[in-house]
Amino acid sequence: MAMEFAQSPRSTLGIEWELQLLDVDSYDLRQSANAIIDSLRALPADTSIIQREMLLNTVELVSHPHETVKECAADLQYALSLLQPILEPLRITVASSGTHPFADPAYQHVTDSNRYAELVNRTQYWGRQMLLFGTHVHVGIEDRAKVLPILRAMLTRFAHFQALTAASPFWNGANTGYADNRAMVFQQLPTAGTPHQFDAWDELECYTNGMLKTGIIDHFDEVRWDIRPSPKYGTLEMRMCDAASNIAEVSMVAALCQCLVEFYSRKYDAGEQLPSLPAWFVDENKWRAARYGMDAILILDDAGNEELVTDTLIHMYEELSPIARDLGCAQELAYLHEVLRLGAPYQRQLRVAQLHNKSREAIVAFMCAEMKAGTALDPQTVDLGDDLQSLHTHEIS
Repeated sequence: MAMEFAQSPRSTLGIEWELQLLDVDSYDLRQSANAIIDSLRALPADTSIIQREMLLNTVELVSHPHETVKECAADLQYALSLLQPILEPLRITVASSGTHPFADPAYQHVTDSNRYAELVNRTQYWGRQMLLFGTHVHVGIEDRAKVLPILRAMLTRFAHFQALTAASPFWNGANTGYADNRAMVFQQLPTAGTPHQFDAWDELECYTNGMLKTGIIDHFDEVRWDIRPSPKYGTLEMRMCDAASNIAEVSMVAALCQCLVEFYSRKYDAGEQLPSLPAWFVDENKWRAARYGMDAILILDDAGNEELVTDTLIHMYEELSPIARDLGCAQELAYLHEVLRLGAPYQRQLRVAQLHNKSREAIVAFMCAEMKAGTALDPQTVDLGDDLQSLHTHEIS
């Protein structure tokens, strides 16, 4: 069976941002997505940009397709403005991160959907651990012939995105020692993890047909690779990033994705051979980024040359800046320097824990502060006193 790839204008993009529903009085997760979505649907507004997700503690903000990062970010801001009056009477707020610092996965409720129920039934223990939140970016590719070469090229740098956005050092009340524990948990699903590197589209079709015939998947969307083609939308979807805690970092991630895809698209058009890495180097880079975050030394090429992730990110910024100007996202791309200055999200969370006697509630309060500010914050200068005063706090172990 042939798998069509939809027409999509080149380097257009869309953003999906998963948010946590938090109880204002405990900072634990609330299983309230159904009530919130039902209330939203009654509004005389475009609420299609706010969607259910697998768990009832989550809502997903989904931008419309646009040419610029600014337009996508405006959709997300509009979605937040729609949510606010619905959430306040319920004493719920929203924040985000790759994981919740202390929520117990066993207590989370799955959305009433055959798709999600079957996922949990099939995957059992690991399916019940999917208390995870991500930022996904779709970038349009105008020619199907480009999709797989660009995917392979993106795998030479995807772990740098993972390190930069790592926001899940804590899991079920414990400090895991990983910058990105979300990546380690999510890859336990049978179709998740790093993608197969196919050379031709018919190889991807053969893979998909085999997966369908044997009942491993019911449709291609159930292939949950870190980077995957999205035939339905005509895009390449980047799924390796933890959920950002603020709109500025969401926009930065989108700009990086859009610019790097366009960078490789231009090289392809010029007849250049796009770079790739052996699968074993890709897997090693993913683990290093998850474990060490911004301190990771990542493999750059098939010769095994390595470089500290922060150095490569600076080189990437310099190389992508002209493209960012062409695409209208120079400001969003430049926000990379602010994240390098303040630290990646996991580094900021660890600093909050250090400053507040390992208080797990302080970490969530800081996530909420960044969501409200719309930008990354310096843990040293954020006063969380009022937010924590009425709460009984517990230590991260």
